[in-house]
Amino acid sequence: MSTGDKSEEFYNKLRAQLYETATWPTEYLYKFIVKSDTKNIKGVESLFNNLGAVINTTESKNGNYTSISINVMMKDPDAVISKYKEVAENVKGVISL
Repeated sequence: MSTGDKSEEFYNKLRAQLYETATWPTEYLYKFIVKSDTKNIKGVESLFNNLGAVINTTESKNGNYTSISINVMMKDPDAVISKYKEVAENVKGVISL
């Protein structure tokens, strides 16, 4: 399911879960999957510029998809959710995990 398909109900549950499981600010691990296209990969990476993020990419066995793991310090659950929504709005076909 792409992030763009997720409802506000989903984000409200995620927000509550994040408040319960972490002390904020905290380091958060984002995981995305995109078609292996430089534009898609750079599109995701660019949204985390200037945040001090550590970004790792792994191409699938057949090279059709790339997983992107992003470890970054986030100030609170609302910032985490905002970033998920920003990625969904700006990168076509992204899947968030």
